[in-house]
Amino acid sequence: MTAAKIFSAKTTVMKIPSKILLLFFAVLLSFQGRSSQILVPMDEAQRDHLKAYGLAYWTLENQIIIEWLLNYRGGSFLIPHLQRIEEELLLRNISYQVLADGQVNKIKSEIADPEVNMEVVQLEKAPKIAVYTPPNKLPWDDAVTLVLTYAEIKYDKIYDSAIVNGILPKYDWLHLHHEDFTGQYGKFYSSARMQSWYQQEVQRSEAAAAQLGFASTAALKRAVALNIRNFVIGGGFLFTMCSGTDSFDIALAAQGVDIQEAIFDGSPSDPRAQEKLDFNQTFAFQDFHIIKDPMVYEYSDIDGTDLRTQRQITEKSDQFTLFDFSAKWDVVPTMLTQCHVDVINGFMGQTTDFHKEFIKPNVLILGENKAANTAKYVHGTFGQGTWTFYGGHDPEDYQHLVGDPPTDLNLHPNSPGYRLILNNILFPAAKKQKRKT
Repeated sequence: MTAAKIFSAKTTVMKIPSKILLLFFAVLLSFQGRSSQILVPMDEAQRDHLKAYGLAYWTLENQIIIEWLLNYRGGSFLIPHLQRIEEELLLRNISYQVLADGQVNKIKSEIADPEVNMEVVQLEKAPKIAVYTPPNKLPWDDAVTLVLTYAEIKYDKIYDSAIVNGILPKYDWLHLHHEDFTGQYGKFYSSARMQSWYQQEVQRSEAAAAQLGFASTAALKRAVALNIRNFVIGGGFLFTMCSGTDSFDIALAAQGVDIQEAIFDGSPSDPRAQEKLDFNQTFAFQDFHIIKDPMVYEYSDIDGTDLRTQRQITEKSDQFTLFDFSAKWDVVPTMLTQCHVDVINGFMGQTTDFHKEFIKPNVLILGENKAANTAKYVHGTFGQGTWTFYGGHDPEDYQHLVGDPPTDLNLHPNSPGYRLILNNILFPAAKKQKRKT
């Protein structure tokens, strides 16, 4: 081999590594600059808070673990940066940011600071959801089914027969439609007994009770309430609003006690019904007094609706405040109160909120109406499970009347009141992040 050939060969050998080295650095820089995760902000920068929850749920359904950054920018979500997820974010018109590893590490370092009221929890598995709702169309809607549909979160509809036949163990999370578990047909007798929808509801309910082997609607509803109670004891998550709150607890307290007048079940109420109530069986309330008069549109004195008139609370001044919990120590209530505002416009219902004197001492108040001195949003544990009661009918319709059209959530994509419902949807999927010691 000549010197020229050797030089040429050496030169060639020298050039190849340099090209590979340049290519290696180019790939490395590209990889380091590439975004690693997606931040879905949940503060005022979010275009659609409600659909963001739906996206989080959809991600969990696809077996992708995500993180909920409690108290960071309104309770933001941190999601792996995958093309399919980004496409879904764009399709749903959800605000998001793409973050590099360094940016993510900076956020997590900020959250980990013991002086900062923030925390990270993992969301690992989409809970299987059931909504207890009647099969027939009643002249009012339900906020939970409205927001689940808007957020594109899947749920099954179940009712009395499914529950008494033992379907609840199939589910992780249960919502109770605005039901009357006392068997008094919503106490609508005074205002609606001549209306066809009310008469049809009474006939349908009585026929269903008879078919299932119960002597009355009230007996069936007590059995349903007891099954739901056992579902929670076994580890289930229960959420309910409006009359599904106090009427449920009343039904539990009145197991085996006739609290209905003859107009509802064909037999007079027990004259000693009040003293026979067993408050050990209830979730949230104790020492309340039932109202048996069929002409009075109340089940008991738990409800604080009348305080709006007594204390001159108007729609403009009716607000409730969320409590601020320690994210690092009180993870559960912090999850349930994630929101981009602390003060939320109030809204009425058959059960608008709850008199504090009837709330059990072990119940956690998540939100209160200071003007009325009532609790709006409460939470507790029972057995191995948890429950959450939320007063009022529709967070974006102050006084939703029978027959009013359902709320169009396309007009309220950032509703704080509806956000609280969806916090409860994700709650069963959460697992507290383990810290390195």
